[in-house]
Amino acid sequence: MNKSIFNIKNILTVVLLIFIGIQFIDVKKNISQNPSTNAIENHYIVPSKVQSLLKTSCYDCHSNNTIYPSYSKIQPVKWWLADHVNSGKRHLNFDEFNTYSREKKLKKLNEIAETIKEGEMPLTSYTVIHRKAILSASDQSEIERWVNEIKKEIK
Repeated sequence: MNKSIFNIKNILTVVLLIFIGIQFIDVKKNISQNPSTNAIENHYIVPSKVQSLLKTSCYDCHSNNTIYPSYSKIQPVKWWLADHVNSGKRHLNFDEFNTYSREKKLKKLNEIAETIKEGEMPLTSYTVIHRKAILSASDQSEIERWVNEIKKEIK
């Protein structure tokens, strides 16, 4: 009998070995050692309610400090989360907000209000697991009011 090397048992063994092997490939975590002097709350008034909403719904992807869930230790999830956080920080980083130019600050504030109003943020892929990150209509209004106050201050 001629046995094929492409039988299901061999394929599953290779997949399992690859899965085990990638567990040893690490990624840099988004955890800052020091508080940022450029953080938005160090330069603008952020009411405690808004700060709490931002920390719960935004900061994991849009700051220098991510709170990692237990499943983040498993590859390929670890890669996916690292890519997601890096992408989020490229778009907006609350911990680096004061390094932005006046025009960029205003643009980012407009984007915050728009994406929250349209329900684009926080992402559904995030809120499926992080239910506390879902913003109610009153939460959205609270953030929008705050954004409008900051925009007045920057103009």
